[in-house]
Amino acid sequence: MFNNLEQTFRWYGPSDPVTLAAIQQTGATGVVTALHHIPSGELWSTPEIEKRKNMILSAGLTWSVAESVNIHESIKTSGCERDKYAENYIGTLKNLSQAGIKTVCYNFMPVLDWTRTDIDYRLPNGASALRYHAPALAAFDLYILEREGAYKEFSHKQQQEAKLLLDSLTTEEKKRLINNVMAGLPGTKDVLTVDQFKAHLEKYKGIDAAGLKQNLTWFLQAVIPEAEKLGIKMCIHPDDPPFAILGLPRVVSTEGDLLDVVSAVPSPSNGLTFCTGSLGARAGNDLPAMIERLGTHIHFLHLRNVTREADGSFFEADHLDGSTDMYMVMRSIINEQKRRAESGRDDVAIPMRPDHGHKLLDDFNYNTFPGYSAIGRLKGLAELRGLEMGIKNTLYH
Repeated sequence: MFNNLEQTFRWYGPSDPVTLAAIQQTGATGVVTALHHIPSGELWSTPEIEKRKNMILSAGLTWSVAESVNIHESIKTSGCERDKYAENYIGTLKNLSQAGIKTVCYNFMPVLDWTRTDIDYRLPNGASALRYHAPALAAFDLYILEREGAYKEFSHKQQQEAKLLLDSLTTEEKKRLINNVMAGLPGTKDVLTVDQFKAHLEKYKGIDAAGLKQNLTWFLQAVIPEAEKLGIKMCIHPDDPPFAILGLPRVVSTEGDLLDVVSAVPSPSNGLTFCTGSLGARAGNDLPAMIERLGTHIHFLHLRNVTREADGSFFEADHLDGSTDMYMVMRSIINEQKRRAESGRDDVAIPMRPDHGHKLLDDFNYNTFPGYSAIGRLKGLAELRGLEMGIKNTLYH
């Protein structure tokens, strides 16, 4: 029998209400974290990396994945300072490698690295989940952001539904919607104002999906050869949600997009974070088949589930429920592990973490990052752990 997946838990650092001691009790052995106090694009110094690593080691855990080493907007927009920020990025990779951190997760989403309209969507059992409600996003885009060109992107029916929804909201509910949509800044609880977001949109004028993909290719060509020298596995995270929103293009949303990434700079260091929640929000993505075809490039797994709705909305479901068949996903992952073991690869124990857990029970007493409660993710990890064991024992015992 080959190794199990490496069970990890995301930790937002010393200020995270979910402590390292709590993470150890989940049964996870690895920690996924980043130096979120360092602004995007700035160098992660060796002392800061070692300080974080020692915190984790002292709790009896391992720093398994650096997520997220964020890419500065100058690189995404092909700005005049992109060379400087690429050099900073390579410097961070060198310092991480020296500390033994060899897996780095990043994304290439413009401005916001996730978008939800509701971060406290109540399920029938009273649990709290994250939700993307398409009419609410349209209401924000059309009537609050008042983005130029937005009317061309929504049908008359969608415009009417959005207006009806907006008119039904109280002043406080409108404020909450704005804060929820504008809260997806990488690794922070900061919220952009509408005017600040409009300024960011200006920087993307003239950049369509083809242009953004070209800028991603430039980044890969600059960074992947250096990562390969350092023995670092770079793994890009899919778009969340996996389609264009708010006038911003998305280029890591489909199997074709993922294939473009790994083909742009062929290298064992140029790989994927396979997030079943992000990719699963797009009905056309056949996740088990994607794992079978792209599995050799997967360096990191985010396992969660969403329930898709007919109008393009979705909400975070239980890990073993929702629109994605998690049994078939896990079976495809195990098939990939078997192929790796048989070919002699040393990365059979792919790092995996449960993602976007519900708020349950005592979770409501803590102000955690949206989707990153302790008990909800513990429930997800326990379910995934059991699913993996059950499939392996059935297939190989």
